Amino acid sequence: MNAIKETHFSFPGQTGFYKGKVRDVYTIENKYLAMVVSDRISAFDVVLPEAIPYKGQVLNQIAARFLKATSDIVPNWVISVPDPSVTIGRICEPFKVEMVIRGYLAGHAAREYAAGRRQVCGETLPEGLKENDILPEPIITPTTKASVGHDEDISKADILAKGIVSAEDYARLEAYTKALFARGTEIAAKQGLILVDTKYEFGKVDGVIYLIDEIHTPDSSRYFYKEGYEERQQKGEPQKQLSKEFVRKWLIENGFQGKEGQVIPVMTKEIVTSISERYIELYEKIIGEAFVKSDTESVLNRVETAIKNALSIM
Repeated sequence: MNAIKETHFSFPGQTGFYKGKVRDVYTIENKYLAMVVSDRISAFDVVLPEAIPYKGQVLNQIAARFLKATSDIVPNWVISVPDPSVTIGRICEPFKVEMVIRGYLAGHAAREYAAGRRQVCGETLPEGLKENDILPEPIITPTTKASVGHDEDISKADILAKGIVSAEDYARLEAYTKALFARGTEIAAKQGLILVDTKYEFGKVDGVIYLIDEIHTPDSSRYFYKEGYEERQQKGEPQKQLSKEFVRKWLIENGFQGKEGQVIPVMTKEIVTSISERYIELYEKIIGEAFVKSDTESVLNRVETAIKNALSIM
């Protein structure tokens, strides 16, 4: 299986290129972005050495579905999806924060709570919670959007005090985030899933706020299976979940959390295959349809041709 580890294309009208953790982004005429969702995988803000077959297709297709399903809440950046691993859209000036919203005590918030901290990003958590408990109400725990290195937790008060986002815009981002999370929760419930937490990114064009990047994917979200959730909580058992958290846990168990001096464990063929299967499982569960694997025989040619064809008619 030929995974998309990196791309090196050159398109008519290309005015820039950016290689992110998992995306290769081509700027066209300083107006459009052609985003290739590669099969690279990152954890603890580190790109792991092996690419995961079909991961990019899973992320791109889930994001495309959810962006379309939420376009009545907030406009989004997408113009077209010409290939299973490609999205083309308008350039937006991104806000320098990620809007993380949590409905349950899981992941980073659970680790903070276990360490004795009862405040996350200025939000106070009640005593007596255990990992994966539902929160009294969803909380927004923003992070700074780092160009390089780790994103950092930040509070609403600090965002406003430092002028990172204006009070007016932040109020709109909060409202959009809560509405998107409610819609995502509703869609997930129909598929027997719980949307535990997720993150949204926003940008602006001509004074209009747009939803950008991906949404409700296993890279940006955490899902639990609804069936058996209560029973597992009562017994203190781990929740059955579909997210990237299983990758993080595998890394932690093997002595890696992205800290200086730590070595990424060897990613065997079995590990790579199991991660790929988990991504496909989430696609099928959240979308409610069988995943159709794209042709990977000449995957880079396929992607390049799709982008060129799409740009030629824009």
